[in-house]
Amino acid sequence: MNRVGRALLNYLIKGLLIVLPIALSIFIVIWAVTTVDSWLNVNNILGVDPKTGASRNIPGLGLALVISLILLAGIFVTYFVTEPMYNWFQRLLDKVPLLKFIYSSIKDLTEAFVGDEKKFNNPVLVEVEGDLKRIGFLTQGDLKSINLPGESIVYFPFSYSFAGQVYIVKHEKIKPLNMSAADAMKLVVSGGVSHFG
Repeated sequence: MNRVGRALLNYLIKGLLIVLPIALSIFIVIWAVTTVDSWLNVNNILGVDPKTGASRNIPGLGLALVISLILLAGIFVTYFVTEPMYNWFQRLLDKVPLLKFIYSSIKDLTEAFVGDEKKFNNPVLVEVEGDLKRIGFLTQGDLKSINLPGESIVYFPFSYSFAGQVYIVKHEKIKPLNMSAADAMKLVVSGGVSHFG
């Protein structure tokens, strides 16, 4: 393959890496809302418009239902789920390792952003090589339990993505940033073009 062909292939791959996650995210949201809308089948409730014969569809009803179900789940868990019920659910998950792995991964990621113990609330600047520094988030400050004293875990999100990498870094290479976690995340995810402060 000649140089032009390799360059075009490289551009195609980079374009796919940017466009595919965005398109897939949009597709999943649209699919979820339209699927829930179709489950509701408003025609059975409201019927067909006698004048036009068209079905009576209420756009966004599926989205409203999903948000309502999430709110009801939050209220239910807050006021009705007890410790024995939670322990029973955990024992049930222990019996199905694949389900436990998927559930715990999603739960941990969700709690990292919105839970009581947010993990991405300590923005730091890490000296990588020479004068090169990276903005990341301190997620584990003490690694003595895995026999790595004096080291921490720092998560480095990628620009224009929700993916990232985890590094184990010596304490002396980590410097806290004087900015909010939200501003630091915007700065990194935007590729450094987001305004902060």
